[in-house]
Amino acid sequence: VIDFSFLGISGDDDFYSGGSFYTNSTDLGRLCSISSQVDVYYPPRKRARVTAPFVVGETLFEQSKQASIDVLPDECLFEIFKRLPGGRERSSCACVSKHWLMLLISIRKGEYESSKAVKENTDSVSDEDDGYLTRCLEGKKATDMRLAAVAVGTSGHGGLGKLSIRGSSSSGGVTNFGLSAIARGCPSLKALSLWNVPRVGDEGLSEIAKECHLLEKLDLCQCPSFSNKGLIAIAENCPNLTSLSIESCPKIGNEGLQAIGKLCPKLQSVSIKDCILVGDHGVSSLLSSTSSLLSKVKFQGLNITDFSLAVIGHYGKSVTNLMLSGLQNVSEKGFWVMGNAQGLQKLVSLTITSCRGVTDVSLEAMGKGCANLRQMCLRRCCFISDNGLVAFAKSAGSLESLQLEECNRITQSGTIGVLSNCLLKSLTVVKCMGIKDISSEVPLSCCNSLKSLSVRNCPGFGTAGLAVVGRLCPQLQHVDLSGLCGITDAGLLPLLESCEAGLVKVNLSGCLNITDKVVLALTRLHGGTLELLNLDGCRRITDASLMAIAESCVFLSDLDVSRSAVTDSGVAALSRAEQLNLQVLSFSG
Repeated sequence: VIDFSFLGISGDDDFYSGGSFYTNSTDLGRLCSISSQVDVYYPPRKRARVTAPFVVGETLFEQSKQASIDVLPDECLFEIFKRLPGGRERSSCACVSKHWLMLLISIRKGEYESSKAVKENTDSVSDEDDGYLTRCLEGKKATDMRLAAVAVGTSGHGGLGKLSIRGSSSSGGVTNFGLSAIARGCPSLKALSLWNVPRVGDEGLSEIAKECHLLEKLDLCQCPSFSNKGLIAIAENCPNLTSLSIESCPKIGNEGLQAIGKLCPKLQSVSIKDCILVGDHGVSSLLSSTSSLLSKVKFQGLNITDFSLAVIGHYGKSVTNLMLSGLQNVSEKGFWVMGNAQGLQKLVSLTITSCRGVTDVSLEAMGKGCANLRQMCLRRCCFISDNGLVAFAKSAGSLESLQLEECNRITQSGTIGVLSNCLLKSLTVVKCMGIKDISSEVPLSCCNSLKSLSVRNCPGFGTAGLAVVGRLCPQLQHVDLSGLCGITDAGLLPLLESCEAGLVKVNLSGCLNITDKVVLALTRLHGGTLELLNLDGCRRITDASLMAIAESCVFLSDLDVSRSAVTDSGVAALSRAEQLNLQVLSFSG
């Protein structure tokens, strides 16, 4: 209860209704529309005593004198709000007007009396610093007012832990003001993601750094106003930072990364993409300073040279996942040194895309230097040939998964050489135009370890290639041949007959020339193990296939016969199946 008698206010006639004290009804409507979609608490309204005439129209009440509560200056309201016992009461006050909302977000979390002196009263003060809540604002919904409402509303419901702002409009979107409101009201924030917020700059990021010392994950994408200043503030105030992702931020460069490396000893994951000011000094400082815990590294489209890769090879002692893409200034020497530095002993997964420095020589060096490498992905590496690929397979003794995409110098001989020289479990070949049918009568050693084979959109791969695969890999369980227009029944049937372990997942989408013979053989040989079958675009598949599936495929859960020749009869056969376990059924087209 607050006594306003010192202001000369008395009598019941001065009691104001439970509505807004803000005079502009448009602003009131805007505020209510905001509050209704975020964490703002609405208490039950009491019936008000009204002295002015009731009017049905745009304004609810007409009063000749100013509302009594509006007589209070902001200083008094500030002191009152500081003494509100909990988050629900603050949310209620935030619903009154924009003015009150603005006053509430100007109060830092530590300035509330409840956080200082009433902590022992567990009934009225909840644990507000755990950061349980997650909020995501996208497009037109990303505004300063919504952020202010989030800052006030989440405080009484576990605290804000994760915030994502994506696609804020250039006019009327999120600014430094909105981010500052989050900083003052949500010290529990642990993960912040900002995508395409051109009006937010170093000032807002510095406020986050100043108030949110628990921050662990920071993701900045297409933020042209952020510079080294904001990143340095994060480094100086957020020692718990474990994950940093920066993409297309043209003002962030080496100085910011150097500060992160020096002041964030817990950093475990870093991703830097398309930042033109980032060079060797920033990357080398970051890696050499955080080598003890840094396990995930991604560098794409950066102006770094061989020096940075040498640093990765020497200091990346804890790196388990490494992704390098579009490094046009790195030569063969850089990748060769990275492999021979012998520092990447814990590396498990390596992905390299569009790097001209990857050659046969450097690829073999990486295979020798990464003793525990299990997953390798090479995309658009145009200088790798069969000889380099086979040499890499021989030297990488722990390799289990190999993925090749648009490596057009690789032929069928190279893939056969890989399967013959290492214990691969998974092989994926996508859009490799050098893969062409070559009939091989030479005795081949079986690759019993291979469980998954995916050959997609390789137009030269056909019947002869399938015959070789069938002889080489008798233990296949997952087969993906999508987009291979050249394969026919004659090529697929021997493969199905040679698979001894029982096929579990089969994708034949886009194989235009296969017929019901393949499906009948598949259900007869592997009906007891098959769980997924994709026949999308197989236009010669008819109702006979669906009838065979209904009879034999007990464990099939996912079936796609889109754009095929099935009719109502086939669907009826499926519906009559007694033991069918289908969960996903696609009839598109």
